[in-house]
Amino acid sequence: MDLKSNHASPVLAETSPINKSRLGLRANSVPCSAPSAPFSSGLYLIAPRKKNGILEDVRSPAWLDAMKLSSPSAKLMANDIDNDVVASEADVAYQTWMLKYPSALLSFGQFANYAKGKRIVLFLDYDGTLSPIVEDPDHAFMSETMREAVKKAAECFPTAIISGRSRDKVFEFVGLPELYYAGSHGMDIMGPVKSSSNDHTNSIRSTDKQGKEVNLFQPASGFLTMIGKVFASLVEATKDIEGVMVENNKFCVSVHYRNVDEKNWKDVAACVSGILKEYPQLRLTHGRKVLEVRPVIDWDKGKAVMFLLESLGLSKCEDVLPIYIGDDRTDEDAFKVLREGNRGCGILVSSIPKESSAYYSLRDPSEALAMFFFPSTTIWCHRIEQGQILFLTSASVFNLWLTRYTRIRGVL
Repeated sequence: MDLKSNHASPVLAETSPINKSRLGLRANSVPCSAPSAPFSSGLYLIAPRKKNGILEDVRSPAWLDAMKLSSPSAKLMANDIDNDVVASEADVAYQTWMLKYPSALLSFGQFANYAKGKRIVLFLDYDGTLSPIVEDPDHAFMSETMREAVKKAAECFPTAIISGRSRDKVFEFVGLPELYYAGSHGMDIMGPVKSSSNDHTNSIRSTDKQGKEVNLFQPASGFLTMIGKVFASLVEATKDIEGVMVENNKFCVSVHYRNVDEKNWKDVAACVSGILKEYPQLRLTHGRKVLEVRPVIDWDKGKAVMFLLESLGLSKCEDVLPIYIGDDRTDEDAFKVLREGNRGCGILVSSIPKESSAYYSLRDPSEALAMFFFPSTTIWCHRIEQGQILFLTSASVFNLWLTRYTRIRGVL
């Protein structure tokens, strides 16, 4: 796949109109690709004032509770509770949650039928989606099997990685030049040269490492020096807290406290909030045992998705089906954008129940891998012919695919 705006996304074979109730999908939550409103450059660089009290909130017990809940312990045991009972209750809770967010794997036959006649565009988070969440963020490597599966997916559909990490860092992890990359939660995008004639602020033409012409868009470029200073200050302020890792993601800074003793989490929050007092142009959010310092601009992963769709010349097409797969709370902005107007489909990767704007769910990266495996598995048997991909999704084929999935899961 060349990084050019005329990327031809394969079209799935047309089928008869699908009855929503027959598919077992919620009436108002079936992903479709209704034409969206033109992507206005007025969305860029709107910087509202930070709300008063945000730093006080960081130091409050409520914020510490949020830090604890942002990444529940993988251990299900407690000293006075039988582990089997806890595991059973967790399973029941998860199965109940899946009634609202059905498994994308178990619903795959229905999903593939709906996708027929659509041009798919694939958006992926990295950590927790393509790679497992690990103790050391520098070692969040994706497997070679996952890399090959994503590569094959990119041969069929335009595919982009949208991560909170810096764009260069996530590219080092993935290593696939045929993909598009958006780092710093979408604030650093290297994508195709835009098909539209609209020029956007902070958008320039460049070339990637392979010499291909690309479009570089950095709506937070004015914050680069400030982020660098805050990064240095945070490294110094937290140097005596054992287990803290401060990561410079170019247009945002991540303070990881996964390896910090819980009794010291309040010290981490105090250090971060103390430094941010001097920077009202920056805001603080939290993810999976990480505090993230980001510019106060009107930009997020949802807007990054729309920007890339517009750059591909697909933002106004009725036959386009964007699919976004992610696990982080920042991915919710993308899920919401795709849900609005039934533009596309969000798939949440989570092993615990939580509210989401996604339509479907996957339990972990191994299930995400099974989704990406479609170019080489029987369920998405395909042949490319005149820009179309023809799908075979009979019950027998689907069962065969499920059998193969249960086999590959044990070796991934």
